[in-house]
Amino acid sequence: MTGACAVVPSAPDGASADALSGRLAVRVDSVGGAPARSVSAAFDLRGDASAGRLSLSTPLGSVLAQARWAPGSVLLTTPLGETLFPDLDALTREVLGESLPVAALFDWLRGRPWPGAPSTLSVNAAEPGFEQLGWVVDLARFDEAWVAARRERVPVVSVRARMDRP
Repeated sequence: MTGACAVVPSAPDGASADALSGRLAVRVDSVGGAPARSVSAAFDLRGDASAGRLSLSTPLGSVLAQARWAPGSVLLTTPLGETLFPDLDALTREVLGESLPVAALFDWLRGRPWPGAPSTLSVNAAEPGFEQLGWVVDLARFDEAWVAARRERVPVVSVRARMDRP
């Protein structure tokens, strides 16, 4: 992907400024004998990178985990109890073994680059998306409410999300 004059699609219907819900799958490939890690769940995301809530649940509605955050702290609640983390990066490192760019995900799920870091838009209309923070964000199916992001650096990490439509 290279930068220039490319168009990033607008957000799918129902993607409000502060809430998203749908299905989310995250996979961290195995490396150095460590097993691959993955999670797939329904999600409900509220707020923004500085303060908000993320709930993950099974297809039948049972809550797997809920994270609530504000500046300086993140509280993860699971059926096993509560754990406090200093930030969202620490939470994702603990749960997945790798840090995810959570601050950027809020924008990526809305089909746009995060304003907090440089990005390079795709100039290929057949492959809409952009590169940012070492990740390739694929918006080829954004009109169907799908977003995919992939980091090729080892271990390879992929995030796929399908947003609900009202």
